[in-house]
Amino acid sequence: MQRIEALRAWLESVLGHGAFELAPASNDASFRRYFRLRFEDARPSLVAMDAPPEREDCRPYVKVAEMFAAAGVHVPTVHERNLEDGFLLLSDLGDTTYLAALAEDSAERLYGDALEALVRIQLASRAGALPEYDRELLARELALFPDWYVARQLGRELSVPQRQALEESFSLLLENNLAQPRVFVHRDYHARNLMLADPNPGILDFQDAVYGPITYDLVSLLRDAYIAWPEERVIDWCIRYWEKARRARLPVAGDFAAFYRDFEWMGVQRQLKVLGIFARLCFRDGKQAYLRDQPLVAHYLRRACARYAELGPLARLLDELDPEPKTIGYTF
Repeated sequence: MQRIEALRAWLESVLGHGAFELAPASNDASFRRYFRLRFEDARPSLVAMDAPPEREDCRPYVKVAEMFAAAGVHVPTVHERNLEDGFLLLSDLGDTTYLAALAEDSAERLYGDALEALVRIQLASRAGALPEYDRELLARELALFPDWYVARQLGRELSVPQRQALEESFSLLLENNLAQPRVFVHRDYHARNLMLADPNPGILDFQDAVYGPITYDLVSLLRDAYIAWPEERVIDWCIRYWEKARRARLPVAGDFAAFYRDFEWMGVQRQLKVLGIFARLCFRDGKQAYLRDQPLVAHYLRRACARYAELGPLARLLDELDPEPKTIGYTF
């Protein structure tokens, strides 16, 4: 309650007393909260971010917002900032996410827009502008799988051979991930963070952007934890991205088969991480709803591992940990 009162006082200081109504706008997997401001007159609504400074740092958000806007994509404009207290006042990209808007007759257009925006972000890439998605960070993300999913959620202790198989698989994944060309990476480029907007899409939740593997955001988008598509459709969108990227002279592999292999191996890294993150959100932060999304992520992971002999030990480990996975049907 004190944070809300402090936020309202700050907003009144920059907007004027009694000029708006404040209501929750969305939930976030982090400690950030968002509130929508509606005005008594005809002014467009705005969004206030509350990011407790002891938990979150607003400065990366402001920096990446400026960089992505300069790249020509639609992100919230930062109208006012109070970095000391962790408050931002942003333009409002609306309340219709891609997840809510996607349907059979809209998917091609919406994903086409998302792929175009992704290429624009990647074309703006330059080394040194964002933190490196380096071995340490990638490995720290992978460690979430044994620490939170295996040990905490499943209550399992890996045997020595299982631990060795997991570590060897991690090494193979890291070798592939780090060998990929590097670009700006949003890190959560999916249907809950893309908004139906004009111009489309509006892009949110980019504050953790890094400089890393070129396939990462494409995996986030097409192997989305919250919506599933038939494999042939995913491959078709991958091809469309790959063709766009080649025309734009982005450093993708010249052979699509090689590119798709990188896409899948990057996906395995992300899916292992996401299983761990969703377990942590449940057991550490009390956000149990994320467990409902784990079966789809595990489905992606198992299918990718089964396609590559090198990942066979990881596939067998997944079967040992969960011999009867839930069946997943496609949303569309």
